[in-house]
Amino acid sequence: MTSISRIILGALALCCAASALAQPQAQSSDPNAPKTRAQVRQEFLLWRSVGYDPNDWLNYPENAMRASRIIAQRQARGDTTVQ
Repeated sequence: MTSISRIILGALALCCAASALAQPQAQSSDPNAPKTRAQVRQEFLLWRSVGYDPNDWLNYPENAMRASRIIAQRQARGDTTVQ
């Protein structure tokens, strides 16, 4: 193999590796990207931790809006851990 073809193969391998490493970061920063099952479960547990009950149909709009406000306040502070 000539040195030029080795350089081309090396550059191609480098581009492929850089693309593979950059792709997960692009997906996680895109708010419109589909969520994984683990992300959905974590979000559900976060909502439950602030008092949201999906089975409470009598107080449905109010309890969802209250939980949403609490989560927004926590995100503004940078705290999104489940307690």
